[in-house]
Amino acid sequence: MGRGTGSGRNGTRKWPSTLLPFSVPVTWERRGDVPGSARLGMADTASQVLLGSGLTALSQPLMYVKVLVQVGYEPLPPTLGRNIFGRQVYQLPGLFAYAKHIMKIDGRAGLFKGLTPRLCSGAIGTIVHGQVLQRYQEADQEEEPGASLKEPVSSWEQVIKETSREMVARSAATLVTHPFHVITLRCMVQFIGRETKYSGIFSPFVTIYREEGILGFFAGLVPRLLGDVLSLWLCNMLAYLINTYALENGVSTMSEMKSYSQAVTGFFASMLTYPFVLVSNLMAINNCGLAGGLPPFAPNYSSWLDCWSQLLKEGNMSRGNSLFFRKVPAGKLYVWEEKRFR
Repeated sequence: MGRGTGSGRNGTRKWPSTLLPFSVPVTWERRGDVPGSARLGMADTASQVLLGSGLTALSQPLMYVKVLVQVGYEPLPPTLGRNIFGRQVYQLPGLFAYAKHIMKIDGRAGLFKGLTPRLCSGAIGTIVHGQVLQRYQEADQEEEPGASLKEPVSSWEQVIKETSREMVARSAATLVTHPFHVITLRCMVQFIGRETKYSGIFSPFVTIYREEGILGFFAGLVPRLLGDVLSLWLCNMLAYLINTYALENGVSTMSEMKSYSQAVTGFFASMLTYPFVLVSNLMAINNCGLAGGLPPFAPNYSSWLDCWSQLLKEGNMSRGNSLFFRKVPAGKLYVWEEKRFR
């Protein structure tokens, strides 16, 4: 676990990259009157945007299938298969069978519906996130001349500080990019009713504004923000406790073990906060004029709390969390005409 900050050569100051699993390593240099973070930040942001765009494009088919499963759309009936223990059970089609079905109807290009607004969301979010963190860096630079007179900051205080900054940066990025997220989801859900309402680049913005007003761009925002914040704090606090009290320093593989602990805590936090992701996505398409968000396929939710309550009663809080070895919902029948379970 990182223990505060350190100084490198030529006045270069670096935060330890192992401090937090969700934090972004901060590095800047001071040369003359122009902060090095401005130059370095631009290069880092550009590389992050390019890398993020590539990963987004590669993961688009998985995201597409996941969203359709989250809304409860099951175009293929259950089949008899074997679970991980070798027992015969009725299973729902997994990722590859579902994707193959989409390709059969819309071709390979059909797996990439909603990619354009998702790429825009990722790029803008990366820039906003980086800019917010850069403002914090610049504020630290201004305070740096008198830093030697201050008491050293404990590792716990450093974790709180960095997590708080990351929370603000993430929340700002989520707030700015949520309209693109809403359009992405609605582009995908159009597959259910074979609609084209949210096709194009600019027309979805006009459609949402005309039918729902400004608030339509932020449908499902509250549970999404709550999930992000809870996941961030839960992951960072667990990683800090494990790395500080469970793992001893001085072991040759300590840094590797700490990276594993960060990955495990991140996975654990995402599992616990998944219901917020599900509720947010369902609220983003709720009553938006698409078949996938209207009765009889989907109920009308009065609020995200109402959505949460109904999913909890139905036992669907983890729907779409796994795309492999999907079990048939207990006590429900598959309705072929509606392509869903009741």
